Amino acid sequence: MLRRRLSDTSAKIGVGANRAAVASSMLRKYGYIHHSKTFCAEKKPSSTSKLESGIIGVAILDDGMQHWSLLRDVEIVMVNGLAPWGNTHFIPRGPMREPLSALGRADIVVIHNADLASELQLKAIRSTIEDNAATCSMFYSRLAPSHIFEAKQPLRKLPLNVLNDKIVLCVSAIGCPNAFIHTVREMGPLKIDRMDFSDHHFFNAHDLKIIQETVRNLMDQHGKDVIILITEKDYDRDPEALTTLDAKVWVLSSSLQIIPHKEHGEDEFMRKVKEILAITGRSKSHAVDWTPS
Repeated sequence: MLRRRLSDTSAKIGVGANRAAVASSMLRKYGYIHHSKTFCAEKKPSSTSKLESGIIGVAILDDGMQHWSLLRDVEIVMVNGLAPWGNTHFIPRGPMREPLSALGRADIVVIHNADLASELQLKAIRSTIEDNAATCSMFYSRLAPSHIFEAKQPLRKLPLNVLNDKIVLCVSAIGCPNAFIHTVREMGPLKIDRMDFSDHHFFNAHDLKIIQETVRNLMDQHGKDVIILITEKDYDRDPEALTTLDAKVWVLSSSLQIIPHKEHGEDEFMRKVKEILAITGRSKSHAVDWTPS
């Protein structure tokens, strides 16, 4: 998904079980800037590859808060506004990896799905964060739908209003399916049904059989074709999985947006990041960790 989204930029995507090792190999491959000094790549890139020639100026590590030995300049923690701390228990009994006091290491906390949480919920989350990380800045965010594309034709973008008056079966294997359903409901479909699988689930033959049966039942019930709608995350986990179904499979593409709140909008978010980088003294070489809670 990141490669598709960032294909027209100079961003480089590293994937692997050992993310620190992957990052190190990419820094050696492309070169990097550190403390205003430029460290060249191991091999000089060819002149025909313009996007590949840029040296790395910022490294963003996903989900790396517990990698204590890794140097970072900015620590950004995301908290799900609908289920901020899970059941408050540690792995394997719950989702927590560290006590809430670990929020004290965060420079910035972003409360996600803030558009779906009540003001009472948000107030409670802010209070918990303030109790454990009094010096960090807080921001709100949401996933804003941008367009839809067909699973068999990912480069063909469709407007969001194509769901108007449609029968939609939302199929997802994500951490917060309720947010997905809420987003789709606001697009104006005639009817929404849903099938939720566990986070990171890979669809198998049995799943596909159940999905197909559900589609047939909805068609019989409403006398109209049914659209299967999945998230972009589910699509990229296995692009071919749902294309074997005898139904249209569409993918909802969304982007993260910082929601303005008490003058804490996107501009202020970027200003805060730059301010922290200036304080750390590494304004020319950045290591940022963005960790979902």
